[in-house]
Amino acid sequence: MICVGPRNDLRHQGCLLMREVVRPSVALLIEASRTYGRGLLRGVASFARTHSNWSLLHEEMLIESGVPPWMERSTVDGVIGRIDRKIAEPLRSLRIPVVDVLCSLPISDMPQVDTDDQSVCELAFEHLWEQGFRRFAFCGFRGAHYSQNRLSHFSKLATERKCLLSTYETDHRDASSLKTIERAGLTDVKQLCDWLISLKPPCGLFACNDIRGQQVLNACNRAGVLVPDDVAVIGVDDDDVICPLSDPPLTSVKPDTELIGFKAAEILASMMRGEQLRRTKVLVPPLKVNQRLSTQAVATEDREIARVCRFIREHACDGIDVSDVVEFSVLSRRQLERRFRDSMHASPHDFLTATQVYRVKQLLTDSEMTLEQLAPLAGYSHKERLSAVFKRATGEAPGSYRMRMRQSSSVKDDERR
Repeated sequence: MICVGPRNDLRHQGCLLMREVVRPSVALLIEASRTYGRGLLRGVASFARTHSNWSLLHEEMLIESGVPPWMERSTVDGVIGRIDRKIAEPLRSLRIPVVDVLCSLPISDMPQVDTDDQSVCELAFEHLWEQGFRRFAFCGFRGAHYSQNRLSHFSKLATERKCLLSTYETDHRDASSLKTIERAGLTDVKQLCDWLISLKPPCGLFACNDIRGQQVLNACNRAGVLVPDDVAVIGVDDDDVICPLSDPPLTSVKPDTELIGFKAAEILASMMRGEQLRRTKVLVPPLKVNQRLSTQAVATEDREIARVCRFIREHACDGIDVSDVVEFSVLSRRQLERRFRDSMHASPHDFLTATQVYRVKQLLTDSEMTLEQLAPLAGYSHKERLSAVFKRATGEAPGSYRMRMRQSSSVKDDERR
């Protein structure tokens, strides 16, 4: 700032004070390689933009990385990080405020902000329950704190509903880091396949996170276990890389990582102002279940109907009709209609249409394609026919549905800001 005009001592002192103002520096020890970490960083950035004048210091790192060397040469006023045993003591020795967003350690002098695992499990369990599953399974990583928490909560839910629960965890000796624990899931493929084969279908399987969920889906493909008809799989984190690349795409519980990052920044700001905080751990509920094909099934004990449902899901958008479904089934048309209604509470035609409409909703939400462009992708030759079917099934025209979804998304974004 430059002072002009006649010298005024008070004004001159103000200029000097403004020159000496130094923005607080906050180090972010959070990996950006996963959706979870990127969400945390966005939440912190949102707080910094609107509620502080922080200078944010961050470099790309892995979840098990130590304290970066530049912290020893820089003046850092606070830290938000994924704190594990490797960096807990070095950070404590700096005698600066630290907020932990990994929460793997019972650190009494570091406030923690984490996803509410009980709410995560409740969402996952209810999603599978609503799909009709009454047998359940859990697949996790032994030694990972989040996996142990989720196994405990999920087991309680299964017990309360008097449902069978089968569990499987990696069995390894080296639990030195989360990365090592998760990588161990790549080496127990045969044991995992044997366990999946032993599950009585239909079964709803909860994986402790998306990494484990993808490993489960790969093992199902290898073992010939049909997903979602024999085993429906749901993970946690809603990772925007892992879930779509899984085969089939993985349903997942979406945590509110941006709110976690924002709240962590709020707590750090209070600590940097010198406020005394008692030991605190803030739990943030997840946002929702983002359903994909790995749970897009209605559980049925009738294995022929389950086989037919799979055929419909895989070919509904290829232009098939009920006659093609009858030809695929070992049942006569009358038998198929009766058993389908008994199991699915709908006709094969209704199920076929619902599958096509579900695909249209996805395309309307996730793409900019016109109705004419997406009609053949949903199994329709003419957009007029698709529009009529869609409106009859949903009560609104495709264009109105797309506009409503976009407005809803915009409102949610505004509320979060």
